[in-house]
Amino acid sequence: MTNPNMIYDVVVIGLGAVGSAALFQLSKSGKNVLGIDRYDPPHTLGSSHGETRITRLAVGEGEDYVALAKRSHEIWREIEAETGVEIMTTTSGILLDSGTQPWAKHGSEGFWDRTVSFAKRQAVSHEILSPKSLKSRFPAFHLEPSGKVYLEHQAGFLRPELAIKTQLELARKNGAHILVNMPVEELGKNGESILIRTREGEIFARKVLLSAGGWIKDFLPEEEKTKYKICRQVLHWLEIEEGFTGWKGYPVWMWGYGSEPENFIYGFPSLDGMTVKMATESFIEIQHPKYLNREVSPKEQEAFWRDKVEGKIQGLKRAFVKSVVCFYTVTVDARFIIKPLEEMENVLLVSACSGHGFKHSAALGERLAKELIKG
Repeated sequence: MTNPNMIYDVVVIGLGAVGSAALFQLSKSGKNVLGIDRYDPPHTLGSSHGETRITRLAVGEGEDYVALAKRSHEIWREIEAETGVEIMTTTSGILLDSGTQPWAKHGSEGFWDRTVSFAKRQAVSHEILSPKSLKSRFPAFHLEPSGKVYLEHQAGFLRPELAIKTQLELARKNGAHILVNMPVEELGKNGESILIRTREGEIFARKVLLSAGGWIKDFLPEEEKTKYKICRQVLHWLEIEEGFTGWKGYPVWMWGYGSEPENFIYGFPSLDGMTVKMATESFIEIQHPKYLNREVSPKEQEAFWRDKVEGKIQGLKRAFVKSVVCFYTVTVDARFIIKPLEEMENVLLVSACSGHGFKHSAALGERLAKELIKG
């Protein structure tokens, strides 16, 4: 446990995507900083696991996010140069729209059109392809003739577990303290300090970053909790069909094909030459992460194949190697929330990332760290 007489300059509670990035950035400041997590990150119980996460620059969720995505790419490359660890792989990325019904994603109407307009205004290198050209270059996709195709050259994927692990290792190297398997039970005021109570004792901090993901609900007043939805997500790995070559060279991809947010699939190039990771999104609310069903049934897998894969994606077998559960913490408008915790101005709350946060996490951590060390 930590020194009971010590008052930390900043304590970060929750060391997932944003928390690990913020702790790393804080550790470079010379401040006395501590990171705490209820588990031992990287772990498989939150929102930051599953081998890969898409990163893209022209983000249809909002033009103001483009700067965060660009800066995050710079930070990943800086970390890679320092450590020799490959966190980000640039593959290019395609955004498909079936063009038959208006498609909304993460609260953004006309997601495809918004993405293209942001790319043009923000000087993001891209191409617009015809469905015929898409089929020639990437024959796995069976896009309708009415479809639209945006290809972004600097898109790719991140390795979330490796990103978190590397940033925490760098934070330790820079002198940060880290406590794992240590749930925070309560936050309170103690004069000018913040009291952080755990099962093993009390910790004091001048400032706190509360980046607890779905567990943010444990620290909110009842009237605030309804603003944060916990939504179960399932990731699938399917076998590649014999004779279908090239999946290793594919871009990352996203495809909207209907008017509902769930009318959506996304996926990645094969990392092992034998499987392809794919997923959809679900926005059915669960009250708290502790109620999350972490098992995936054969019935769910069958529905995914029937509703999301069949007739759209070629070159895959109807064979699931594995399926993994994670979750989103989602706001009504799918925007990030960054604000002081009610009645505790020295506790900065950051949540929810609403399912599009990992690509921004490095720069968001840097921005939060600068905010926390001011003054």
